[in-house]
Amino acid sequence: MAVVKTASEEAIAAAAALLRQGRLVAFPTETVYGLGADATNGEAVAAIFEAKGRPRFNPLIVHVPGIDEAQMHAQMPPLAVTLAQAFWPGPLTLVLDRREGSPLSDLVSAGLGTLAIRVPDHPIAQALLAATQRPLAAPSANRSGRVSPTRAEHVASDLGDRVAMILDGGPTAHGLESTIIDARASEPVLLRAGAVPSETIEAVLGCKLKRSTAAKERPNAPGQLESHYAPRARVRLQARDVENGEALLAFGSDVPDTTGPVINLSPSGDLIEAASKLFAALRQLDASGAETIAVMPIPSQGLGEAINDRLQRAAAPR
Repeated sequence: MAVVKTASEEAIAAAAALLRQGRLVAFPTETVYGLGADATNGEAVAAIFEAKGRPRFNPLIVHVPGIDEAQMHAQMPPLAVTLAQAFWPGPLTLVLDRREGSPLSDLVSAGLGTLAIRVPDHPIAQALLAATQRPLAAPSANRSGRVSPTRAEHVASDLGDRVAMILDGGPTAHGLESTIIDARASEPVLLRAGAVPSETIEAVLGCKLKRSTAAKERPNAPGQLESHYAPRARVRLQARDVENGEALLAFGSDVPDTTGPVINLSPSGDLIEAASKLFAALRQLDASGAETIAVMPIPSQGLGEAINDRLQRAAAPR
């Protein structure tokens, strides 16, 4: 199994040394745990795809310490600068045209001329970037298509000895991956709903976000595959009752009677609380042995858009 270390200054320094050697290190961000590699090292980036069992056509997000570092690798038109100034550091990823001469491995872009990049808002992630002095490619630290990890033990369970070290920073704050916006032109396009609600972005920009029509078979950003974030159990959405042998992922106060396992994402109907608990709850219900997880309806506004996006992909045919 991978070495799990509490994210002390000494552990972060050791993790940075491993990353500079081309090894993989899992670390917490404010969204989920990331599987980090030196984004300038093609062999290290290839090791991410191998460890996760991730298709090579699925791009990776590159993490950098700030806007200045992002501009070294990507062209940032006025729209992108506005978004970066409003939401970085934070859980917003921008898809931009890659800058010619960037030392990033071509593998992070999956053969595309674009780059998905963000500035994390987590002290451990920022400390690791500072200690490594390299941009870090870091998709979620789990097997491809499975439920994203929000705790160090989730990473250890999924990846075992495929990672050199896991930095344990406790549970992640948001529990959902970053929102992804295509910011290359004057009209912003939402590629993936995430921890920054689309309404919040629209309020900053003063315009509506377009929705992506990218082909599911050839994504232009992470998190667009039709089947993704999936537990072992089948997922049944919009459940208003519970069938025999099902586990229940509940939301709100009006919960149907059941003798099976139940986790309520938020008895008070708080979408922020629900988002932070989503992936851990799916993992826990999956571990109960139930063949199906019934999911109660969840409102689609605010963070509910991202929660429902993850649940729909979890329920998609595999």
